[in-house]
Amino acid sequence: MAGEPRPLLGLIAGVAAGVVASAAMAAFRAGTQQLIEHAEGEAVAVPEPDPRIQAAHYVAGGVIGGIYGVLSEYSADASTGFGTAYAVAASALVEGTLKPEGGGEPADAASHLVYGAVLEGLRWLIAGRR
Repeated sequence: MAGEPRPLLGLIAGVAAGVVASAAMAAFRAGTQQLIEHAEGEAVAVPEPDPRIQAAHYVAGGVIGGIYGVLSEYSADASTGFGTAYAVAASALVEGTLKPEGGGEPADAASHLVYGAVLEGLRWLIAGRR
């Protein structure tokens, strides 16, 4: 690791990257839904998302990103797999807590990989490679 840890910069970079990564994750899910609809040849009724749930999604993405940003300042291992390993671990923890029955679509799992890659890419652009 290069230099001393910069936890404040890591936190700021992680929160900002986490919010943007949450948007990328949502866009990936929406695009996947459109592909499924096109492949099936019919529109699938998708309910309008609840604004409170959307807000919670972005807040959670920012918090998880902030934790990642600080961890990345102290350990290069935190960014293993260009952030995807952290995203999978965080999603398993969060999804396991919020949805203890499990399940979910394959696109949900893939969207967490998108979150992790965007998270690390933006964190890297803001704070630099550690």
